[in-house]
Amino acid sequence: MLNHLRHGLSAGLMVLAAAALPALAQPRPYPASFKAQRIQAAGGATLHVRVGGSGPAVVLLHGFGDTGDMWALMAAALARDHRVVVPDLRGMGLSSRPAGGYDKKTQAADIRAVLDKLGIDKAHVVGHDIGTMVAYAYAASYPDKTATLVVMDALVPGVPPWEQIVRLPLLWHFDFGGKDALRLVRGRERIYLDRFWNDFAGDPRKVDEGTRAHYARLYARPGAMRAAFVQFQSIRKDAQDNAELVRTRLTMPVLAIGGEKSFGANEAVVMRNAASDVTELVVPGTGHWLMEEAPDATVKAVQEFLASR
Repeated sequence: MLNHLRHGLSAGLMVLAAAALPALAQPRPYPASFKAQRIQAAGGATLHVRVGGSGPAVVLLHGFGDTGDMWALMAAALARDHRVVVPDLRGMGLSSRPAGGYDKKTQAADIRAVLDKLGIDKAHVVGHDIGTMVAYAYAASYPDKTATLVVMDALVPGVPPWEQIVRLPLLWHFDFGGKDALRLVRGRERIYLDRFWNDFAGDPRKVDEGTRAHYARLYARPGAMRAAFVQFQSIRKDAQDNAELVRTRLTMPVLAIGGEKSFGANEAVVMRNAASDVTELVVPGTGHWLMEEAPDATVKAVQEFLASR
């Protein structure tokens, strides 16, 4: 299994030399029916939240290298028959950047506070990358308020085979941070982010120039990179927290989606160590950036899973 994971996670490196970015584009805008608001969450954080549609609630949680903007296509599709809630996680995008609270249990409490303010009791929860870590912490902390869980191409700290996966050299950024690291990336945010978009993609060209420029501007905002570093540096605490949470298996239906050239089937391997009802899906030809590399297939998979439940 780990040999497959090492091969998949490094696949982007093999295509990088031949990659040339396509014409300028940018993340798709949200439909006009979606309204943005700022909602007070846990521990003094204020989250930027987009809300649209009507029906059963769905929460979409982004990861590093993106913001809630990544979900526009998914949100538009789901809003036809769901109430869709898309926050920027604390410290990221247009949300506030408090000094602490970047462990994923606290961020799960952020999401619960947002849903309470919106009058939503139970929701489907979808996460990608760091959003997967928050989504797991949410489902484990609030199982009675989680209708289903969708996790996309990310490990879950503390859930086996965590101790093997976390040693992969490609994940060195988990411990990167601090004052000197901030000096290194200040004014060079785009270079730092390109490393993730290139190394973790199945085809780096799918993360187009407009998308890269858009997120580079957001991560260059004051305090944004410090918050991003702390998101990763909190993962060791997340592993400790989840080692306790995983003792109680999740019983809600779980969809585990992996990119073929990234986590692949290992996404489901991880989740079967934490949940009893896991559906596995590998998206062919893609790396980590599922919504950028294979948006139609990813949206269809989530729609069909929610419709079946």
